[in-house]
Amino acid sequence: MVLASGSGTLLQAVLDSPVLSSLVAVGSDVPDCTALARATSAGIDTFVVSPASFPDRASWNEGLLSVLSSFSPDLIVSAGFMRILGPSVISAYRGRIINTHPALLPLFPGAHGVRDALAAGVTETGTTLHYVDEGVDTGEIISQRVVPVLDGDDEASLHERIKTEERDLLVSALETFVATGTFI
Repeated sequence: MVLASGSGTLLQAVLDSPVLSSLVAVGSDVPDCTALARATSAGIDTFVVSPASFPDRASWNEGLLSVLSSFSPDLIVSAGFMRILGPSVISAYRGRIINTHPALLPLFPGAHGVRDALAAGVTETGTTLHYVDEGVDTGEIISQRVVPVLDGDDEASLHERIKTEERDLLVSALETFVATGTFI
């Protein structure tokens, strides 16, 4: 299962890969996100659990957990999903939720990893695949790829190079998981 909030470029990499046949559904917190259209075009079930439909975060998390449970996923991939999952979801799927992040964690966690890396003046950054835990980008690291920061890079150019590695890293990890049941 994949959770996404935006354009779905990470999702598209999964849809274009051999692991497509293992994908049970794509969910979002945004009703009109492009990721849902990509999934629908590929014949994958979709769902939306909008925070606006719930009185608070805890209720939204319970609603999300209910929908997730109805699909019985072996693994949940947060691929550009811009919501922090609550304790009930993490507890139910501990060790089975993964996320990609556009930085070499533990450096530059949070929503602005690329911008923060540039602001820090690092010469390399990259992408991290990690398990989701109760913190923000603090879960155990599964794998990383390094991307050099080039002279003249701005946030957009660096992020595009990171996304290329991020897509390949995610698909490679998912192919291993589907074949072996683990990321190793």
